[in-house]
Amino acid sequence: MIRKASAVWKGSLKEGKGTISTDSGVLSTTPYSFATRFEDGRGTNPEELIAAAHAGCFTMALSAQLGNAGITAESLETTAAVTLEKLESGFAVTKVHLDLTARIPGVDKAAFEKAAQDAKTGCPISKLLKAEITLTTHLAGDRATSA
Repeated sequence: MIRKASAVWKGSLKEGKGTISTDSGVLSTTPYSFATRFEDGRGTNPEELIAAAHAGCFTMALSAQLGNAGITAESLETTAAVTLEKLESGFAVTKVHLDLTARIPGVDKAAFEKAAQDAKTGCPISKLLKAEITLTTHLAGDRATSA
C-alpha cells in the first residue's frame, strides 16, 4: 500500500509560501509557511501533520490491541505533542508525547496498560520516528500513568 502527498513551495524560506495536498483530497492546497511552522501563522506545518498522523495511528493500533485482548473501548482520545528542536546538526523532531484518555468501563488496568504500551511501540508511525516517544494514559475515573 502506498499513500502519497505533495508539497509545492514558492519563494525564499522566510518570505515564501507553500501548499500541501494529499491524493485523498483531505488536504488540498493547504497552506504552510515559515510563519505557520515557527510563528503563529494560519495554516499547517509538517510537525502538526506528524502529530495528527501519530495520534491517529496510535489510537487505531490501541483499538486493535484491545480487541486482541477481548476488550472494546467505549472511547479512545489521543493528543500527540511533537517537539521540534534546533540541535547542533539542525532542526529535528526530538520527542513525541502521546496523551491518551480512554473510557473502558470495568477494564483490567494491567491489560489496558499492556495494550497501550504495545500500541505505542507497534504502530507504524512510532516505528518510523527516531524521536523519544512517551505516553500518559488516563482511564475515565482513574489517575494518569506515564511510560
